[in-house]
Amino acid sequence: MIVTRRSDFFIPVILALAAAPAFLLSDYRLFQLTMVAAYAIAILGLDMLTGYTGQISLGHGAFYAVGAYTAAILMANFDVPYWATLPIAALICAGFGFAFGFPALRLGGLYLALAIAMPQLLKYKAFEAWTGGVQGIVISKPDPPFGVKLSQDQWLYLFTLAVAAVLFLLARNLLRGRIGLAMRAVRDHALAAEAMGVDLALLKTRTFAVSAMYTGIAGALGAIAVQFVAPDSFSVFVSITLFVGLVVGGITSLLGAVFGAIFIVFIPNFADKISKAAPGAIYGIILIAFLYLLPAGFAGLARRVIGPRRAPTHQGETS
Repeated sequence: MIVTRRSDFFIPVILALAAAPAFLLSDYRLFQLTMVAAYAIAILGLDMLTGYTGQISLGHGAFYAVGAYTAAILMANFDVPYWATLPIAALICAGFGFAFGFPALRLGGLYLALAIAMPQLLKYKAFEAWTGGVQGIVISKPDPPFGVKLSQDQWLYLFTLAVAAVLFLLARNLLRGRIGLAMRAVRDHALAAEAMGVDLALLKTRTFAVSAMYTGIAGALGAIAVQFVAPDSFSVFVSITLFVGLVVGGITSLLGAVFGAIFIVFIPNFADKISKAAPGAIYGIILIAFLYLLPAGFAGLARRVIGPRRAPTHQGETS
């Protein structure tokens, strides 16, 4: 018997509504929404690590940079199709995440150090033939396939939306299953989880790898949308921005990742319109005010409005 949830019936409606802007908005707005989708994937990856296993990371901007440069190098130097760069970026970032995950369990500062060092590594002369050094790499925005009559921005938005939808559904299934329960158990009481047979180091390392993989895919999509990568674009500020999106959206919430991405894409532009002289100060004021009014983020507001969710039974809500 196939078990379904009532919320599953709303997924096609949500996807249809999310795709509608591709035919209603200008190319610039679609570019912004494409970045929202990419950042939402990255924030979701960070949420798996922080929200579900309790590991704080201020270094995910490094994995975003690795994913972005992987896509750019493959497209510019090897003529790899844009869509084929995503699984490669995913594998590379997952490998890096797994490699850094275990030592990072004992060296918390490794996260931040990785993000701080990334721009300098990308500028290193030994890597210039690959990374383009301080000049970076310029890539072309992909054309719609099969002669589809869409603009480049329309197609890229729909493509990014489709990738995001698949990754969100995979994360949803993962977090609602036994692995998700183990992750929450580790977050809430690590000793009790270990006593129940959970391998803490292995679970945290694998979670770090999955989190890095999601962030790397987001970086690849972001690079394709922006059409340019350069070392100074991936400072530690990227890691802080992703963390801000996580806090604003609310932890342990798939929908919160989307709201967090909307915040970090659109609020800086809104702050710049208010004050050209000090947009950073305006952004900071808006952020502080938001956190004061909604300390649990958008997800916390949604939980208060909707009310506590009923725990699902073993038979499921509907079948």
